[in-house]
Amino acid sequence: MIKHIPVLLDSVLDALGDIRGRRVLDATFGAGGYTRAFLNAGASVVAFDRDPNVLDDVNLVKNEFKKKFEFIARPFSTIGELNDVFDAIVFDLGISSMQIDNPERGFSFRTDAPLDMRMSCNGPTICDMFEQWSESDIAKILREYGDVKPATAIAKAIKKTMPKTTFELRGLIHNPNDVAPTFQAMRIALNDEMGELHRALNAVPKLLNVGGKCICVTFHSLEDRIVKNTFRDWTTSPGDPRMPQTTIPQFELLRARTPGRQEIEQNSRARSAHMRGVVKSY
Repeated sequence: MIKHIPVLLDSVLDALGDIRGRRVLDATFGAGGYTRAFLNAGASVVAFDRDPNVLDDVNLVKNEFKKKFEFIARPFSTIGELNDVFDAIVFDLGISSMQIDNPERGFSFRTDAPLDMRMSCNGPTICDMFEQWSESDIAKILREYGDVKPATAIAKAIKKTMPKTTFELRGLIHNPNDVAPTFQAMRIALNDEMGELHRALNAVPKLLNVGGKCICVTFHSLEDRIVKNTFRDWTTSPGDPRMPQTTIPQFELLRARTPGRQEIEQNSRARSAHMRGVVKSY
């Protein structure tokens, strides 16, 4: 199993600056790498995660940091339900190393396992959804979330054979280059990852103190586009661009960052990562 290494952690900490005594919302606890770093830097942390398999790591952090750490076992799309404010909100998006490396979860096509792909471990599996989705539904998912060119052919094969394992699904895909995008598209659709992200980001402005920062680390173009466009909207004055600016945007952009060569060599999963951030001005 590959050791979990938080991606762009140094860049995130540098962008946040001095967080001693600050309150941080870690929207994606995962294995706790970001949370632990924030706590070690002197912050208190509230963390979210919908995956029940993170609880062992949650308990380790709780035992070490006591009341400085609070965990909420819910999807990060529900952060807007909090009646609270923070000095920083951080999202480490996408699938985690632990989810990929656990064959039983059905996220990886490198090991044969039941097709599951549920991040929350409850509700319908991807196999269940193959029963519910039509051929055109599946083709649309493959095109929109994986840019899979033979989407129609793969969708037809899925509905015809109804694969039950990761290898059965992989075996339906003739071009090896289409395997990873197909698995990605199915995972994103099943877990409503784009909807989750939209709902979470919509809640950020009311949850941030003035001077607070929102940092997002993304791993593929779909989620990065949502973050980039949302941050652009927050940092651009509304109104007619041909008229003089009459309002000051509530947020300012922070410098975007990507992993350096050394980090990519140490952790191949960092190669597609982007970090974007904003700071709340007033």
